Amino acid sequence: MEIVIICLTAFLASLLTFFSGFGLGTLLTPVFMLFFPVDVAIAWTAIVHFVNNIFKVILVGVHADGEVMLKFGIPAILFAFGGAWVMLMIPDQYNIYSYTWDGHIYEVSVLKFIIALLLLGFALIEFVPRFRKISFSEKLMPLGGALSGFFGGLSGNQGALRTAFLIKSDLSKEAFIGTTVLISTLVDLSRLGVYSSRFADIVVSEGIGIVWYASGAAAAGALLGSRLLKKVTMPLIQTLVAVALILLSVAMMAGLV
Repeated sequence: MEIVIICLTAFLASLLTFFSGFGLGTLLTPVFMLFFPVDVAIAWTAIVHFVNNIFKVILVGVHADGEVMLKFGIPAILFAFGGAWVMLMIPDQYNIYSYTWDGHIYEVSVLKFIIALLLLGFALIEFVPRFRKISFSEKLMPLGGALSGFFGGLSGNQGALRTAFLIKSDLSKEAFIGTTVLISTLVDLSRLGVYSSRFADIVVSEGIGIVWYASGAAAAGALLGSRLLKKVTMPLIQTLVAVALILLSVAMMAGLV
């Protein structure tokens, strides 16, 4: 059953990335977390995200802007290593708090609490109209790349920050999509290089089937999305998904997930 749920989520999330500001990782990571430990969920999502991005690069990568890649992409790639390293260093075996309710013990680990906070923060960015309109000066592009890459390496969530910094770059619609896809792909490559030190054996022995099925579903969603329309804002979808992410982050902080 988990394979069906994960693949369906991967397909729909990949499709929606062409119409909304949410990324595949933002939507798929919480679903993986329902069935697997937080750190494993992040690592497996990174693989699906990377494979899907390679497919997208083939579709739209030719439109990537070289100057933005230098100013934003290089800091993002470098700081993704740092974010991924921090994720591996966070002790998931230690609980930040626990409590008993109705005869059941609920525990929240350090890593789960941090990821829940990040999910909540990025969901609020998409949910609150004032946050959606946030943008930064083009002069801050290297800083934006560093922050986006770091949080991408730490939790896989980077799309909201990346958009906030690149929206002022005066890129065409095609160049914006191509550039963000290429940057995201290189950030994935950076963090996967760090994750592999811990999760390579787990992926091969336990998750190779799930990862490749989900990657295929995501590729199908990307292909359909690219053929349906270029990039259209869908506020209703953004709001619904943001609400779901907020509820999930609260459930994680409560130890229910």
